[in-house]
Amino acid sequence: MRSGLTELEAVLAVAQRGSFRAAAAELEMSTSALSQSVAALEARLGTRLFHRTTRSVRLTEAGERFVAEVAPAIAGIRGAMERAGESAGAPTGTLRLNTSVGAARRLMKPLLIPYMQRYPQVQLELATEARLIDIVREGYDAGFRTLDIVPGDMVAVPVGPPIRHAVVGSPAYFAKHGRPSHPGDLARHVAIRARLPSGHIYHWEFERRGETLAVDVPGVVTLDEPHLLREAALAGLGLIYVSEYDAEADLTAGRLERVLDDWTPPFDRLALYYPGRLHLPAPLRALVNLIKEAG
Repeated sequence: MRSGLTELEAVLAVAQRGSFRAAAAELEMSTSALSQSVAALEARLGTRLFHRTTRSVRLTEAGERFVAEVAPAIAGIRGAMERAGESAGAPTGTLRLNTSVGAARRLMKPLLIPYMQRYPQVQLELATEARLIDIVREGYDAGFRTLDIVPGDMVAVPVGPPIRHAVVGSPAYFAKHGRPSHPGDLARHVAIRARLPSGHIYHWEFERRGETLAVDVPGVVTLDEPHLLREAALAGLGLIYVSEYDAEADLTAGRLERVLDDWTPPFDRLALYYPGRLHLPAPLRALVNLIKEAG
């Protein structure tokens, strides 16, 4: 009979914490992944290790015996792995990441370049694409996306400040068409529409004092990349709805101007996400630690 170290670590963490959620946080696993690990071991052993209710988790009699026998062995394995890691020095190997173009641009200078400078022996491969993929099936170690679309069975580590969007246009556009003061005014304006990777046209999202709106803006131009949207706006073709990051330089220089600022509050942050596992590859662990170090 064979059992994986992941399953044993999961059982010990739940036994110690008395909670699947707390144990999952400690092990940097999703709660569902941890629960599946415990259930798989119970199925393999042919016995229930925990009594579970909606309010508590406690060891069964068989679980108590099992934990008492397994815990010393796992402690020895942990010590051996920590000593091996300490002797290994700086991380080496390959780290394959997947993200969107916008996220890559946002993270390159504050995170990825410092990572590459600190760990020059790691071979970093970064692939960018608009669609959300299955990083495990596609062979990636981790990905970066906004927290709202990170798959629920992944461990997520937030990165950077919350993201805001901005409605912007050129001074020439506003001189000709005026400025909207409410999202409802957009029906009388010209917008440059954005097509999502799914093929759907993005409806501009607004929120103020608990009121939320999603506006299907009118427009005869539809594009699917932030840089192209920005170029069209600079040419005075219409208003665009992009992240502050994509418009920041043009807003500072006065090439674009912002409207409806009070209708675009911050929302989700970016996050590094990866499959729940107990012992991360050294290059990925180093990236997680760098993110946490930066706060």
